[in-house]
Amino acid sequence: MSALFDVILPVFLVVGFGYLVCWRGMLSEVAVDGVMRFAQNFAVPVLLFSAMAKLDLGANFNPLLLISFYAGAFLSFGLGLSAAYYWLKRPLEDSIAIGFVCLFSNSLLLGIPITERAYGPDALEGNFTIIAIHSPMLYTFGITLMEFARARGQNLSVGRVALRALSGVLHTPLVIGILSGLTMNLLIQAGLVMPEGFWGAVDMMARAALPSALFGLGGVLYRYRPEGEMRAILICCAASLIVHPAVAFGLAKLFGLSVAEIRSSVVTASMAPGVNAYLFAALYGVAKRVAASAVLLATALSILTIWFWLSVLP
Repeated sequence: MSALFDVILPVFLVVGFGYLVCWRGMLSEVAVDGVMRFAQNFAVPVLLFSAMAKLDLGANFNPLLLISFYAGAFLSFGLGLSAAYYWLKRPLEDSIAIGFVCLFSNSLLLGIPITERAYGPDALEGNFTIIAIHSPMLYTFGITLMEFARARGQNLSVGRVALRALSGVLHTPLVIGILSGLTMNLLIQAGLVMPEGFWGAVDMMARAALPSALFGLGGVLYRYRPEGEMRAILICCAASLIVHPAVAFGLAKLFGLSVAEIRSSVVTASMAPGVNAYLFAALYGVAKRVAASAVLLATALSILTIWFWLSVLP
């Protein structure tokens, strides 16, 4: 019970505060968009830059940790896409977007603060190892599939479609933050010394990232009322909240990962789909209602599922 009140509740209270403020009309949609734009385009990329710059690459990039997390993610994607396409008879583009909702867990805005509150700031290395390739790999995967689906019947080469997908990924602020941080990491290892004032400014921006992003997330979620297409929405919730963390837990145990790695893998996998899953659907104008409703409903349900996994984990 203490995990629910001491770890999970504070994070979701910040999200709920943003939801309440928008529900009562104290903040306009334009203002919420401004908060989220600041968080996602500036503060969170700086947080990722700082984490990647300071990460011990040799010690923390355990391929078995990544396999335990991403095997469940891609299995969830396959289940979501297959169920949408073969069972619900949705168009291929819709099915890819629904699969992407099952694939893209909220590893950063929810996974980081909950892991930190549960196990302390020193427990985040595994989380940042997962996050280092999360957005680049999953966006590349999702955009590439969608571009190939949309290119059916057109005379577009494989190289051109892949280049279009890669260009879209490289223009993502989160990916820019990750790649910049990894570059800084290599420069530091080569002997570069940055002044303390630089890191002081980076830390100030990084500290603003999660509170502003969680508050803005609540405001954004207020717009997305669950409505219709409940079978597709429940598929997304089941894949992201049950299948993904269960697979991550089973593989982490099978691989004999350390306690810290098991925590990072399973807690991150147990997060609800992120708002970026909706943004992906909105980018292509497909399955937007399913994506938005699934993000909102799964975020609410994840309070209980996260509590369960925190009670199971060592």
